[in-house]
Amino acid sequence: MSLIYPLVHIDDVKPEQMAKNDGWSISEFLLPITGECGSSTTVFHATFRPGSTHKKHLHSRCDEIAVYLSGHGVVGQGDERSEVSAGHCRLIPQGAPHFFHNETSDAVSQCIGFYIGAKDVADSGYEYCGDVTQADLDMPRDGFSKGALVNVKDVTPEQMNEEDGWSITDFRLPLSKRNGSTTTLFHATFMPGAVHKKHRHDACEEIYYIASGHGLAGVGPDRTEVRAGHFHYIPKGVEHWLHNLSETDPIIAYGIYIGAGSVEDTDYVYMGDVTEADLVARTT
Repeated sequence: MSLIYPLVHIDDVKPEQMAKNDGWSISEFLLPITGECGSSTTVFHATFRPGSTHKKHLHSRCDEIAVYLSGHGVVGQGDERSEVSAGHCRLIPQGAPHFFHNETSDAVSQCIGFYIGAKDVADSGYEYCGDVTQADLDMPRDGFSKGALVNVKDVTPEQMNEEDGWSITDFRLPLSKRNGSTTTLFHATFMPGAVHKKHRHDACEEIYYIASGHGLAGVGPDRTEVRAGHFHYIPKGVEHWLHNLSETDPIIAYGIYIGAGSVEDTDYVYMGDVTEADLVARTT
């Protein structure tokens, strides 16, 4: 039996051919999850080699959430600038001109992102706003007055209730309604043997990305192994869970609860243990 719910690895996604004259000077741009998967939200995975840039642009019809996985660069939003590195998470408000530039000479920068409520790039209301100049890069890097920029290492772990299935080692919310986001971004660490037991979210879709490690995931009747580079789309109201299969390595995952500003707003429902039968089952 094949999988019912979309599970996409970045190695299996064909790079998009984005127009450089529209500001897309990105080394590689992938769209693993879009409206074609049934999702309300488009997911991207972007690679920036040294010196590459996504020039000034905006999205007139959606907020954007970006997570920087590796490397280092400078980001701009309007007339404000900041530096970002691995672990930085960013909320870019609808209509705000912004850019990213990898200013290193020897390091690749990678990020993932979400066009919230947009089924493809065009649906986001993408508009090119102009080049990034040396004057832009020389501006003070004092942070942003709108949206949010936070590094996950500076976020206090949540105290989740294990009796409700939260057997996750470390669970953090870098973006939520606490800092102005109507969609919650989470960062979860599963040490060997850790599990988020069976549950569902009746008020939102979820998309998560495996940044490192490997495990077994359940979504509805699907039972499938996941590893670094996988994106998993989970529709509203569908039971799901994730178990770390490794005896030595953690799973680190980022994900979003689309349109829910907190875990409570997702209408979380605990549905029970992950059984031995679940762990031995596999869906091809």
